[in-house]
Amino acid sequence: MNNEITLYNRKIPYSIRKSTRAKRLRIAVYCNCDVVVTLPHYKNVADVEAYLKQKSKWISQKLDYFREAKGLKINNKSINFSDNKEEAYKFAMLTAKRFSKLYGFKYNKISIKNHKSKWGSCSKKGNLNFNYRIVFLPKRLAEYIVVHELCHLMELSHSQRYWRLVEKALPNYKELIEELKKYY
Repeated sequence: MNNEITLYNRKIPYSIRKSTRAKRLRIAVYCNCDVVVTLPHYKNVADVEAYLKQKSKWISQKLDYFREAKGLKINNKSINFSDNKEEAYKFAMLTAKRFSKLYGFKYNKISIKNHKSKWGSCSKKGNLNFNYRIVFLPKRLAEYIVVHELCHLMELSHSQRYWRLVEKALPNYKELIEELKKYY
């Protein structure tokens, strides 16, 4: 579903993604300036516009940030998958190797993806997948994402045991999670 809303005298296109797993309305602004609203099963489309208006300042700030970054080509880099896939792979590989030594974990393979709505994932087969956009994050946040997925090798859920594993490498993981929200 493609829609449009006017915020601060600016027409902003957005799409709605319905989800049976979502627990709340959620807005994501991506570096390509796409605005996507995740709609939980118990909400209806009429709730979306009110929520967008409520979050209008945040949305505008994110769009301005990404438009400016796009114009500057973030640190002289192009913002597209093919130009950054190799750099993201090298970073993920080196970081996973370093932290897997700390944990003694073995992973199968690392892949770089062009995910729209997540930073990474870990499969039951031990494959680690990362979003190529990790190269645009501050290093500490990109490392958190790698550690987060590595820890899923031992614990697939986000249980207390899982968070203790994350804390072993990153005692400040809660602060990193909060900071990461600014980039999503």
